[in-house]
Amino acid sequence: MPKNPFTRGHSRALTKRHKIAVAGVATLGAAAVAFSAVPGNAETTTSEAATYSAPVKYSSEQLKGLQADVSEQLAAKALQGKAAEAKAKAEAAAKAKAKAKAKAKAATAAKKKAAAAAAKKAAHARKAKEAASRAAHRAKLKRAVHRSYANNLDGWIKQSLDIMKSKGIPGSYNGLYRNIMRESSGNPNAINNWDINAINGIPSKGLLQVIPPTFAAYHVAGTSWNIYDPVANITAAANYAAHRYGSMDNVNSAY
Repeated sequence: MPKNPFTRGHSRALTKRHKIAVAGVATLGAAAVAFSAVPGNAETTTSEAATYSAPVKYSSEQLKGLQADVSEQLAAKALQGKAAEAKAKAEAAAKAKAKAKAKAKAATAAKKKAAAAAAKKAAHARKAKEAASRAAHRAKLKRAVHRSYANNLDGWIKQSLDIMKSKGIPGSYNGLYRNIMRESSGNPNAINNWDINAINGIPSKGLLQVIPPTFAAYHVAGTSWNIYDPVANITAAANYAAHRYGSMDNVNSAY
């Protein structure tokens, strides 16, 4: 029974003895074919018989052993081929996986780079928009400040309204005029020396009778810090009324 080729730890190369044996097997087969081709009643000389029979003296056990060795070598070669093929496939799969991983990494990096560029662009756009807004605001304020106004109650109210508009402070000409006439009769230097504020040492002053702490808290940038300045007094009082009552238009008595 042939030996199992899978029980050996490694394949063996054909030895010189095996090669000679394989050649003998081939010769034996050729001799058998030649002998079978000769007619049954043909006569052969002693020398011819010796010529055909001398090189092929192998027993059946020897032939079986040689066949087993050859089969073993062929099986080992087949296993080596399969192992090499499996290794090549594994290496190819590993390379493909590494390539896919590198591609995914590159895509992620590109995505992050694009997001960073978009964020940077948005930040620049936002800054540009804010700068434009500030420039427009300064231009409006500049126009309001440098516009020519009459140095009287009408001019003071109109100048205050332009500043209020640039700052988003609500109020109308009628609302300002009505409260000014009730509080000071249009006198920018008016001062109240008899009410509770005066008793507390902080008398109401100016066109809209504002106490100093309120004037300081609601002073509008771009106007004078002098509480008796008509435009500064009106604008600060309107800013206070907007926070306290929604607008100076809603004030109809002492506030």
